[in-house]
Amino acid sequence: MKKAFITGINGQDGSYLSEYLLSLGYEVYGIIRRNSISENQQSRFSEEVRLKLNIFYGDLLDQSSLEKLLNDIKPDEIYNLAAQSHVRVSYDIPQFTVQTNALGVLNILEAYRKACPQAKFYQASSSEMFGNSVDLDGFQRETTPFSPVSPYGCSKVFGFNIVKNYRNAFKLHACNGILFNHESPRRGSNFVTTKVVKTAVEIKCGLTNKLVLGNMDSYRDWGHSKDYVRAMHKIINHFEPDDFVVSTMETHSVREMVNYVFTKLDLDVEKYLSQDAKFMRPEELKYLKGDSTKIRSVLNWKPEYSFESLLDDMIQHWQKTLIK
Repeated sequence: MKKAFITGINGQDGSYLSEYLLSLGYEVYGIIRRNSISENQQSRFSEEVRLKLNIFYGDLLDQSSLEKLLNDIKPDEIYNLAAQSHVRVSYDIPQFTVQTNALGVLNILEAYRKACPQAKFYQASSSEMFGNSVDLDGFQRETTPFSPVSPYGCSKVFGFNIVKNYRNAFKLHACNGILFNHESPRRGSNFVTTKVVKTAVEIKCGLTNKLVLGNMDSYRDWGHSKDYVRAMHKIINHFEPDDFVVSTMETHSVREMVNYVFTKLDLDVEKYLSQDAKFMRPEELKYLKGDSTKIRSVLNWKPEYSFESLLDDMIQHWQKTLIK
C-alpha cells in the first residue's frame, strides 16, 4: 500500500483528498492543529472514513513535529494543503498568514528533505499569486507573471518559488498545483460561495432576511474541490515534477453567482441583498480566469462539475442541513 501524508487533512481539500486516496487503496496519514473544541476538528469526515485515517497533532510552524512524523511514517507522497486560507482575513493577520503560508512551506520542505527525500511532494499554490496580472487573451497560465494583491497572495508566491528552488537544488520530486477557486458543500461559511448559498437557503426557510456582501463585480474561475483533488493526485504522480494550473477556464462574477442561487430558490434578490464596505478588500482582485490547457493535455484531467452543478450541489447540501 502506498502511504500519503496530508497537512491540513481536515480542511475542505484535505477531506476530499483523503477519501479519494482511500478509494485508491492508500494508507492515509495527516496532521491537524490542536483546537480547544476537538469535536469540530474532524467534522468533515464521516465516521467510516475517520476510522480509516491516521491523524496526529502537528503544525507547519513546528518543524520538529513534521520531521518526527515523516521519519516515522516514511510516506510515498506528501500533500501540503495546510494554510491560513482566507484572503481577506490575511489583511487582519498578515504576519501569521506569512509565517504559515511561506515559512511553513519551508519547514515541511526541510523535514521532507531530511526524513524522506525519495517521496513525492505536492504544494497547494494559488491563483491569488497572479493578482491582477492577466495575459492579453484574458487568461492566467503557468507563464503569466505573478503580481499578488494581498498578504495571502504574497505568501503563496514564496511557497511556490521555494518549492521550485528545492526541486532544482536538491533534485526532489516537488511540484506545485496552481489551483483557481474551488468550492464544495464543505467550504467554510466565511467564504463567499458558502455565505451566499447558506444565507439564501436560510432566507428561504425564514431563518434570516438579508444577505450582506462586499464587491459584487469581482470575477472568479470557480470549480469543485472533488475535481481538484483528482488533479492534485495526477500532478504529484506525473513522471517528472512540474507545475500546473488547475481551472475550469470559465469566469463568473459574484453577482452572477448570487442571481443563479436566488433564482434557483425562487427568491427576489433585490429584496434581500445589500452591500457593506467592511467586506471589501483593501486592494481588490478583480478578475481570475485560468488556462488549464497544460494539465488537460499532459495529464488528461478535466473537471466533471460545471459552475451551475457546483452551486446545485451546495444548495442541496444546505437544504438538507437546514430544512428539518
